[in-house]
Amino acid sequence: MEFLIVCPLAFIAGFVDSIAGGGGLISLPAFIFAGLPVHNAIATNKLASTMGTTIATIRYAINGYMVKAFVVAGVACGLTGSFIGSNLALVTGDSAFKVIMLIILPFVAFFVLRTKNLDVFSKTEIPRGRALAITAAVALAIGVYDGFYGPGTGTFLMLALTALAHQDVRTAAGTTKAINLSTNAAALAVFLVNGTVLLPLGIAAGAFNIAGNWIGSRSFTQRGSAIARPIMLVVIVLFAIRLVFDLVM
Repeated sequence: MEFLIVCPLAFIAGFVDSIAGGGGLISLPAFIFAGLPVHNAIATNKLASTMGTTIATIRYAINGYMVKAFVVAGVACGLTGSFIGSNLALVTGDSAFKVIMLIILPFVAFFVLRTKNLDVFSKTEIPRGRALAITAAVALAIGVYDGFYGPGTGTFLMLALTALAHQDVRTAAGTTKAINLSTNAAALAVFLVNGTVLLPLGIAAGAFNIAGNWIGSRSFTQRGSAIARPIMLVVIVLFAIRLVFDLVM
C-alpha cells in the first residue's frame, strides 16, 4: 500500500520539480499519508528527490543550460546557506517563519501573474559581475531557507534568479537544478548516516521520480518559460495550503 500511494505521486512530483521546483510539496505529504513517521518520510523523500534531481540536472547540463560561473557560485553559497539554516532549525521554532512566508506568498503569486514571460527580465542586461554577485546572494539566502524549512526552494530560486540576477529562464533552471542537487545530496548523506532512510521504498519512489523528471525536463526544453509559469503558480498555491495546514495542525 505504501508503494501504491507514494510512487505515482513521486512521478508527478518529479515532473513538477524538473520544471519549476517545489516537487517536495507533493512527494513529502505522500510519504506521510502512506503512514511513515515524519523523520523517515523526510529522509526517504530526500533519497527519491535526489535521484530525480540528478537526472534533471544532467539533462539541463547536456542541453547547455549550465553557466559555469553561476553554477559554481550558486552551489558554494547554497551549501553554506543550507548548513546555516539547518543549524538554525535545531534551535529555533518555525511557526513564526511560516507566518512570514504566508504573508510573502501572495506578493510572489502576484508577481508571477503579472509577469507572463519570465524571460522578460533577461532582456535588460546587467554587468556579469553584478549578476554573479546577485546569484551568490540569492543562493545563500534561499539556501538558509532550504536548510531551515525547505518546501518551494526551487520555485523561489527560479523567480529570484530571473527577476534579480536577470538570468534567462533556461540558465536560471540550470543554476537552480545544480543548487538543489548539491543541497539535497548533503542532506541525504546526513540521513543515511543516521539510518532514517527506508531504502526499498525510497529507491522505488526515486525510480518514479526519475521518470517524472525526465519527461518534465524534456517538456521544459521544448516549451521553455511558457510551461514554467503555470507550474510555478500551482506550486505556490500548494505551498500556501501546506503552510496553513502545518500552522493549524
